[in-house]
Amino acid sequence: MTTLTLKQAHTIIEHALAEARAKGYQPMGVVVVDAAGQTRASAREDGASALRLDIAAGKAGAAVGMGVASRALAQRAKDLPAFFNAVASTASQPFIAQTGAVLVVDAAGAVIGAAGASGGTGDEDEAICIAGIAAAGLSHR
Repeated sequence: MTTLTLKQAHTIIEHALAEARAKGYQPMGVVVVDAAGQTRASAREDGASALRLDIAAGKAGAAVGMGVASRALAQRAKDLPAFFNAVASTASQPFIAQTGAVLVVDAAGAVIGAAGASGGTGDEDEAICIAGIAAAGLSHR
């Protein structure tokens, strides 16, 4: 299994934010974590509110921690609110089960991290993460 490099994390963020600007989205925060949920890189655009990085980190941490995109977690949280509240309150890393983060996958199909964003709608946040991951030559799930 490969690891998510700092260069790849920076590329993901750079291109995710470029996508946000190209689409005219609100100022964003983007966080990229490795397979252990540890932050590799983060950036908050000028004008983005103070909690954007915290929210993005929580989405990315939840995705990599549970092994699925945060969109799937958001639906699961609706079905099992007590469970997801318990996980969010006891996890040692930020955990936010809301749309806006996807897994980063290497060429062999292994999960090597996650990218999460905050600042737009969940769909917008997810879309910029996907654009950044593709620009880094990686896949998402």
